Amino acid sequence: MPDISFLHYVYERLPELWLRTGEHLMLTGFSTMGAIIIGMPLGVLLYRFTWLRSPGMGAVGILQTIPSLAMLAFLLALLQKIGVMPALIALTLYALLPVVRNTLTGLLGVSPEVMEAARGIGMTESQQLTMVRLPLATPVIVAGIRTAAVVGVGIATLSAFIGAGGLGQFINRGLALSNTGLILLGAVPAAILALLVDFCIGAFEWGLRPERKKDKKGSIRSLLRPVAFFMPLLLIVVGTLAYLKSPSTGFGPSSLKGSETKIIRIGTKNFTEQLILGECMAQLIESMGGFSVERRFNLGGTMICHQALVQGEIDLYAEYTGTALTAILQRKVIPDPVEAYRVVSKDYSRRFKLKWLPPFGFNNTYAITVAAEKATQEGWKTISDLGKEAKTMRAGFTAEFVERPDGYIGLSRAYSFQFGDVHDLDPALMYKALANGEVDVISAFATDGRILAYGLKKLEDDLHFFPPYRAAPVIREALLRDYPEILDVLSLLGGCIDDRTMQRLNLDVDGKKKSPAEVAAAFLREKGLLQGSKK
Repeated sequence: MPDISFLHYVYERLPELWLRTGEHLMLTGFSTMGAIIIGMPLGVLLYRFTWLRSPGMGAVGILQTIPSLAMLAFLLALLQKIGVMPALIALTLYALLPVVRNTLTGLLGVSPEVMEAARGIGMTESQQLTMVRLPLATPVIVAGIRTAAVVGVGIATLSAFIGAGGLGQFINRGLALSNTGLILLGAVPAAILALLVDFCIGAFEWGLRPERKKDKKGSIRSLLRPVAFFMPLLLIVVGTLAYLKSPSTGFGPSSLKGSETKIIRIGTKNFTEQLILGECMAQLIESMGGFSVERRFNLGGTMICHQALVQGEIDLYAEYTGTALTAILQRKVIPDPVEAYRVVSKDYSRRFKLKWLPPFGFNNTYAITVAAEKATQEGWKTISDLGKEAKTMRAGFTAEFVERPDGYIGLSRAYSFQFGDVHDLDPALMYKALANGEVDVISAFATDGRILAYGLKKLEDDLHFFPPYRAAPVIREALLRDYPEILDVLSLLGGCIDDRTMQRLNLDVDGKKKSPAEVAAAFLREKGLLQGSKK
């Protein structure tokens, strides 16, 4: 029997579930159509020119071997744009192989006797192809399209990583917040959608079969045949309509000509603290009136958010001075937090036309963290204390930390040791992995409430390797010129969140399973920044 609480949870989110399902259908439908438009002619071309078959199929096959996230990252760098366009291109490229292969296989699989008969009645090569081979190959071609569409439904969940929407957005949030309900809210409809897509294309193939033409007029089968033809098209139309009604597409009510509502797009990275800060900024702006906030949350790592901001795909997000200094500006560590903020503010304005607003007040530096009980047993108090045991230890670091100069690369140089085994872990998983003994050390965030919740211990950075990571809103200067009042309202957050407060807010989400929106609203009311405040 279904869990009543989960059904209620789904019911509360039905409007967004409908929207994300529509986005998912749109992404899958248009990418599959693109694969058909490109793949079928390519399959015919490979059939006609035998010397092209091996290199052609090899090239298409290589596309299938590229990891999905790598393909998305490459297209982001190439197009300099987040959202639907890179997602559609990636999904189309992934759908090509089954369409091209099945088109070629279907054409080659036509009986030689049938083709001999076609030549015997005087058909030209083109007539043989269009009137005999393609019709007889249709069931095999449709089977390839069916495979491409179903696989596309699964891969489309990754589109949320670059702000393209879809059901993957629920999965992305669920992973960031360790929320099983959100993960299921994305995964279960995606699985149902894959079955639905498979059924609709299967019905289309059923309607194409030659024996269907012989069905008696007025029979149920003859009436179902035209319905079967339109089922895949109906799915695409439904998805497109849901997508066009989304505010994020620019076709929603707030963007219509004559509307006085202005849309502000706020982005975040994919961990709890960013979601809370994103909600704080969003709710403050919404409280001004006259502004509608589009939440482009869980965009992924630093470079995706930064690139989206520079390209105008989002208008602001929260960044950290240490991250900006080392990962974006490629500069050396500046230990003084005031000087670090001054440098990043100046360079961001000069190079990117972006403005750093007053910092929130906390310093979320990296913290090399171990189990408290193990630290007591081994006498670990500083990072240097790990030197003798490092080669035998298992480390669980975020993907960014592993590659960044202010992360593992620089840390191992500064402390002159490396860990024996390093695993890339999602931020939401590494704390639990340490608590369960699956890893021995992690790259925690100093303000993360799960450090206390799981009984972990932050080791002292005795060589002062990590720079200050003071969080602050970063916003496009062009937006501030148009709407200077946004500067005034966001400046209210300056200095009002200290380390302890941020740790408490993070724990409310990660430990008490409250939503980031709920936690942000309660904090803003507590500070007297929203109506219904305690002050």
